Parts: sequence; structure tokens; C-alpha cells
Amino acid sequence: MTVSLQALADEIAGLRPRMERVSLALHGRPETKFEEYHAQQVLTGWLVESGFVVSAGAGGLDTAFVAVHRGRAPGPCVAVLAEYDALPGVGHGCGHNLIAAGGAAAAIGLVRALPGHPGTVMVIGTPGEEMGGAGKVLLAEAGVFDEVDAAVMFHPSDRSVSTQHALAAAHLRVAFSGRSAHAAKSPWEGRSALAGVQVFLNAVDTLRQFVPPTARLHGVVSDGGQAPNVVPARAAVDLYVRDATTAAAKALVERVRDAAEGAALATGTRAETTETGPLYAERRDSQVLAARFGAVVRALGLDIGPDAPDSPAGSSDIGNLSLLLPVIHPYVQIAETGTPAHSDAMRDAAATPFAHERTQVAAIGLARVVADLLTDPELLAAARAEFAAAGAPAR
Repeated sequence: MTVSLQALADEIAGLRPRMERVSLALHGRPETKFEEYHAQQVLTGWLVESGFVVSAGAGGLDTAFVAVHRGRAPGPCVAVLAEYDALPGVGHGCGHNLIAAGGAAAAIGLVRALPGHPGTVMVIGTPGEEMGGAGKVLLAEAGVFDEVDAAVMFHPSDRSVSTQHALAAAHLRVAFSGRSAHAAKSPWEGRSALAGVQVFLNAVDTLRQFVPPTARLHGVVSDGGQAPNVVPARAAVDLYVRDATTAAAKALVERVRDAAEGAALATGTRAETTETGPLYAERRDSQVLAARFGAVVRALGLDIGPDAPDSPAGSSDIGNLSLLLPVIHPYVQIAETGTPAHSDAMRDAAATPFAHERTQVAAIGLARVVADLLTDPELLAAARAEFAAAGAPAR
């Protein structure tokens, strides 16, 4: 059983108006991690109308969902992943509205073009990717991915590449505790937690000179006190510690902990370093499946490179998933080259007709990969063999 690329393209072209409405509905009402109730409702409504059986609140996460379309014969289970959380202040500056709408269109277009497909097609709504929410990690721990053989998604960007490394990332809060006092009458009786934060941030800035080029240390003061005339008894920094591998990121976290303890000692305060979310592992894309996606979208006219080994990278909870099963996370250009991610410019680009044209192409590419995984045993076998050779057991 096979389906032609033209049939997939025709079905997804027919879905384009609805896909665009869904995308703009999410874009116009951005919701941050684990608050994505509107996005969940819009997406699951479309999937239910299209014949999927939907379970909301999957894995114990209120804004997650699993939509299932079971075929007429046994076969693999392939998931299309939908992200739909936004960023504080920037809204959909990462284009998750396109990820969600395009992913749903890919799955719906596939089951329309191949109604008698074998196996199972899933759309898994994975909330809280931003800000260390780790929705995919939590869903995996809850068993949501236990029957999934492979998972696919795409990500908007300022360039098109079929694979790109992503950094491991630890999400930390360094909280300083001191002693309050009147900042004018008797400051010597106080111990400023904010002073601890200042010394700590200076130590982190100094540390940057002595870490590998792959490392990233960045954060914000999330609590700096409440009143200028009170010596702050509490202050805190939220920061991310990133490096090329999980092991390297964990080692760098220990150096950050030491910097916090040193700042506390210097200022007569106490420092407590905690994790605000699970560590995001580095991403390991399936080269086998990424090559298939790249070939399809190139045939549709998208100029996409095979990889971007030297490009700056972010982090995502799909990295953790990539250590459990074969995944792809290609990037598709929806904005001018050089447009920064997590910016107002990228947010504006994510609502344009050009972005939706590119999302339509990405949806066709994802649908083709899913169709081939369901109908071509050799492709899934190759992806599993590649995954096992990388050091993890094939499922």
C-alpha cells in the first residue's frame, strides 16, 4: 500500500485555509507553558472533526493531548508532534503556532490520502517546551510514547536545514537569603541577598571566558527585592546552563553552583541552587528520516541543506525524546536570513502568508515521512538500526 506525493500534496493544499486559520488563532492568542487551553481546544476540535480519537490532559498535563487514528491493519505507530506554547512578552516569537497547525495538517492530510493505512497515526500535543517546561519529558515519563516507533515535527527558522544539533540545557534558580534592615539607618545590620546576586552574576560573567565555545550561560534576575529602602533579604536569578552534551552541561552546572556558594560567602548570605525543570538532553536526529524529509521538500522546491553543524543552536525537550526513539526536527525558513529566534521580528514573520506557504511544504514533507514509515518496513528498519548503532536499543 502506497500513496503518491501528489495525493498528499493535494490533500494538504485543500487543508491550507483551515491550517492558516488555526495558526492565526494561536498566534493571536499566545499562551505560555501549561496555560495553552485555547490552543488545545482549537487543535483537538480540528482533529476530532477529521476522525481522530482525542484524549485531552494526556500524561497528567492539563494542556497536553493525544489524537489517534488507527488503521485497518496492524503496523507501526508514528507520532506527529505539536508544540503550541508561546513566550512571555514575545508571544509566538518561536513560531509554535506554525508547528502545531502544520503538524495537524500533516496528519489529517495523510489519513485522507491514505484512508486504509496500516498501523497508527498519532498527533501528540506537547505543551510547555519553552521556559524549561519539559512537556515531552513529562509525557514520556508518563508512558505516552511507549507505543510510538518514531516521531516527527518541524520548526520555523530563518534558514532551512534537515538536521541541526541542539545543546543540552539545565534550568536553574539560584536563590540568595540574607537579612533585612533599613537601607539608610542601619544597613550594617543587614545582609543583602541582592548583593549576593550581583557578585554571582559577576562570577558567571568571569566564568564565560573559561568555558568551551559550545557553552552558554544566561539568565535574568527574577527577584531583586521589593523596596529601595529595605536591604533585600531574598533575591534570585533564573538561568540556563547549556553545552554540547548532557555530561558537559552537568559539569558546568557544578561550576555555577560553586560560583553561587562563593558569592554567598563573600556577601554573608546563603545560596540555594535548584532545578526549575528537567535537563534537556542534546538532540540526536535520525539521519535516515531527515534525509527522506529533505528529499521530499526539495522536490517541492524548498532549498534545504542537509545539516548546519556550525550554526548556533538552542535546546529543546525533543532532545530527551531523541534518546528514546528515532525523531526528526528539521528547520524550515519562514523569515529573512538573520532574523533572530525569540524576537518580535520572528513573531511577526510567523503570521505571514509566506510562513504559511512554507508550513504547507513542511506538512507535506512530514506526511510523506509518516506514510513511508507506515508502509515501507525497510525505512523503519533502517531508522531503528541507525538508532541502535548510536548507542540506544531499538524499540
